Amino acid sequence: MAYDKFNVLTDTVIPLPTENVDTDQIIPARFLKATEREGFGDNLFRDWRYDVEGNPKEDFVLNDSTYSGKILLAGKNFGSGSSREHAVWALYDYGFRCVVSSFFADIFKNNCLNIGVLPVTISPEFADVLFAAVEGDPSTQVKVDIDKQTITLLKTGEFESFDINSYKKENMKNGFDDIDYLLNIESEITEFAKTR
Repeated sequence: MAYDKFNVLTDTVIPLPTENVDTDQIIPARFLKATEREGFGDNLFRDWRYDVEGNPKEDFVLNDSTYSGKILLAGKNFGSGSSREHAVWALYDYGFRCVVSSFFADIFKNNCLNIGVLPVTISPEFADVLFAAVEGDPSTQVKVDIDKQTITLLKTGEFESFDINSYKKENMKNGFDDIDYLLNIESEITEFAKTR
């Protein structure tokens, strides 16, 4: 299933400085029954966003209108725990297109790249700079440029570079998952097969 193309994203940031957020906190296991990608955003961080009666918890950042944006600034070790890709489906369906952290669990990071959410790994020091900037001014904007592989705090011009696999980078830029990529080169595959 194709997703949004990612080239340059300039937006405000939603800060979630909590460390060691696992995939069961991102999307609780009881919401994994669906096989389609739609609808998971409603239950993103479900137990943190809502009380047992389904009322929004005012002190959780996604319920705070002060913060908005397509960039989630997360604490260290984001996406640990089980390998469920539903966690990334929930982030994407909610509207996030980029997650920034000083450390991601490997499987979660790969799931992000397969589903269209760019995982940007930065140093703990730069993470502190971004958290402080957003806390001081929620309208702070960050620019993520996949071609340059940089993330920039626009207010000050401070930036860091990030790594991304070249194949996944091209897929993100084109909005391709692995199947879309193969379909896009179908004629080349057909021509190659004729030589065998």
